[in-house]
Amino acid sequence: MGIKEELGKKIKRMRINRGLTQEQLAEAVDVSQRTLSGIEIGENFVTAETLDKIIKALNTTSEELFATNHLKEEQELVKEIENNIKTISKNPTKLDILYNVTKSLIKE
Repeated sequence: MGIKEELGKKIKRMRINRGLTQEQLAEAVDVSQRTLSGIEIGENFVTAETLDKIIKALNTTSEELFATNHLKEEQELVKEIENNIKTISKNPTKLDILYNVTKSLIKE
């Protein structure tokens, strides 16, 4: 996967996590929804000006936006999380911490 695809995937994930539609983000960034769609699927690359607007609209930093080395497909993430839980379940202290973290995530 190239940088355009990785960056687009990260922008899409951040947009969704912040509860924004493509239309809302496109409007905030002052681009068409079609242009934003192209950015999110890796067909279009952003100008520095548009990138700056995306960072502001997503209320993030360039460091967070470009930290794409951890991106994985959802199924792969779920499998890794399940494996982590199996390992953590052998340690009562860590299991208690994991419980509290997951409980707080559900409350959001």
